[in-house]
Amino acid sequence: MTQPAGSPAAAPPPPDITPSGLSTGAGNAAPKAEVQVMFDRISARYDLMNLLISAFQEPRWRRRLVEAAGLRTGGSALDVASGTGKVAADLHAKVGPGGRVLGVDLSPGMIGVAQRRFAGRPGLSYVVGDALNLPTEPGSFDAATIAFGMRNLPDYKRGFEEMARSVRPGGRVLCLEIARPRSPLARFMRWWFDRIVPLIGKAAGQGSAYAYLVRSVQNYPAPERIAEIMAEAGLTDVTWQGLTGGIVTLHVGTVRPR
Repeated sequence: MTQPAGSPAAAPPPPDITPSGLSTGAGNAAPKAEVQVMFDRISARYDLMNLLISAFQEPRWRRRLVEAAGLRTGGSALDVASGTGKVAADLHAKVGPGGRVLGVDLSPGMIGVAQRRFAGRPGLSYVVGDALNLPTEPGSFDAATIAFGMRNLPDYKRGFEEMARSVRPGGRVLCLEIARPRSPLARFMRWWFDRIVPLIGKAAGQGSAYAYLVRSVQNYPAPERIAEIMAEAGLTDVTWQGLTGGIVTLHVGTVRPR
């Protein structure tokens, strides 16, 4: 179609971003700008894809994360890499309308979905922000969570440090993340993530994004190493457990007195 004379040229579609997803051991080596653009691209289908690639287990994992946060009515929570806002909304349901929950994500597309979906809930808000430089005051939350986002950060330790900084002494920092299971399910899950997930992504028109997902899972540190990084970031009493045969791991640490 010819552009009318004098009309501004239509903006080109965003590039087909394919971040490397390779880990240095300290963090994800994919450029932050590329990760942001990729998540902007998949924001409209993100929740459906999560259900499919998790074999419909994602809601169950999310409930376990929220329960482990130990929140009470009127409490406060921070959700980092909040995506389309579901974890933050579940945390808000736990603390009630008198509580306060903030969801932060690098992707404006994801945050836009969350803001539209959960508009009008007193005490629940979403902002665009960097997990390595959170827009928070020290000790201003009872707990901080991150679900399926830590493997995207360029500096894992810095990510945990920022979450710990934002939480009061004695509060909890929690990380829910996909793992490479060692259970009898391991062979099947490796086949599922390495072979089937990219096909699902390709069928949805987002093949590069879900190929990145596979690489980021493959290169994410083992649960024992993540527990060590959390301790290095200043968290105490760090524990972790595998869910659904070790498909995902849930790490919990406590913010030490300052």
